[in-house]
Amino acid sequence: MAHSYRQPGTVLTDHRFSVPLDHARPDGERIELFAREVVAAGKDPETLPWLLYLEGGPGFGARRFIGRQAWLERALTEYRVLLLDQRGTGRSTPVNRQTLPLRGTPAQQADYLAHFRSDSIVRDAEAIRPGLTGGAPWTVLGQSFGGFCATRYLSSAPEGLAAVLITGGLPSLTATADEVYAAAYPRIERKNLAHYARYPMDVERARRIAAHLAEHPAELPGGHRLTVDAFQSLGILLGVGDGSHQLHYLLEDAFVPTPAGPALSDAFLESVRGLLSFAGHPLYALIHESIYAQDPAAPTAWAADRVRADHPRFDACKTLAGDEPLLFTGETIHPWHFTTDPALAPLRETAELLAARTGWQPLYDPARLAANEVPVAAAVYHDDLYVDTADSMRTARAVRGLRTWVTDEFEHDGVRAGGTRVLDRLLSLVRDEA
Repeated sequence: MAHSYRQPGTVLTDHRFSVPLDHARPDGERIELFAREVVAAGKDPETLPWLLYLEGGPGFGARRFIGRQAWLERALTEYRVLLLDQRGTGRSTPVNRQTLPLRGTPAQQADYLAHFRSDSIVRDAEAIRPGLTGGAPWTVLGQSFGGFCATRYLSSAPEGLAAVLITGGLPSLTATADEVYAAAYPRIERKNLAHYARYPMDVERARRIAAHLAEHPAELPGGHRLTVDAFQSLGILLGVGDGSHQLHYLLEDAFVPTPAGPALSDAFLESVRGLLSFAGHPLYALIHESIYAQDPAAPTAWAADRVRADHPRFDACKTLAGDEPLLFTGETIHPWHFTTDPALAPLRETAELLAARTGWQPLYDPARLAANEVPVAAAVYHDDLYVDTADSMRTARAVRGLRTWVTDEFEHDGVRAGGTRVLDRLLSLVRDEA
């Protein structure tokens, strides 16, 4: 039974649903989904249309808002909002090092995780929609990977959609994982150079920290091992609005004097642990490359790691041997993640099997998208670190009727930073189209 309660300005109702693990086998194993309904206090929910929110990721549960934070303020003026924890995240049959052993061997775990891509998430949404809306279509708001899911929704079940709003999440319809990362590394390099132009003092600071870690890898609280590669992965910050500033403040206080000489401070190591740990979202690391897999014959085979070899400026050893700035990496997953992070280490064999897996099916239907009749609007962020802008614009042209708002006012987290304004702009675009 759904349970309702209140927060400032809102009424929340928790929902649980049972859906098939494999929608191709509806009589087989089932998993549980969790979603939180949010309605503005004082409004009759039965009079409001539904808006389904799909979080970025993969591997992140829906944001836990307090009251009417961020874009929710605008959405609640006219919608009944459903914040869905996508399968494997949040409270929806969570996937982690503690739960996956229930599936059996690493091979069985990998088979299980093959059902956690956008195709299954969309079928989950379609399974629960009729019971919530009475069969009416709903509006979908997809942030980042949530936009990938929304694009899949347009490809496979447009009858369930009244409108689609995408923020920083228009995927390439055809790019392989190798092609995604070949485009990503030059973007990551540009973000690095922009950071160092803003904070030139960080060039020496980053080199000093990397040189120290090359000689003395650090143990972080909780058993996380900080290597040079792991330190470089802090570049994931450079894709969000205040990320460059966060990185600067992190680097400036890295060392403290000790009787044995300068050492990385406990405060620095604790901050780094919070940024690098996958304990709260291990599914992100496990299936990240599979969200780009669409060729049944081709494994992803640690694409980000292989493609990195084609970009030697990211090689810290070569950098430290010369005088170039150390380049941070970005949204890339590597085999070493499964040796340095205690939340991932028990899942290393499972990750290897997923990387070697074939049989992935295409996620998007270009012909169906070319004939699209659902109003769609997408915010595309100029030089987005996480999603290639050129790919997004090609997809925008391939989806009939899709309207874009291309902006450099926000980074990838614009729907959070810009909140009300971003959502208001997208709503105006889909209504103009409709």
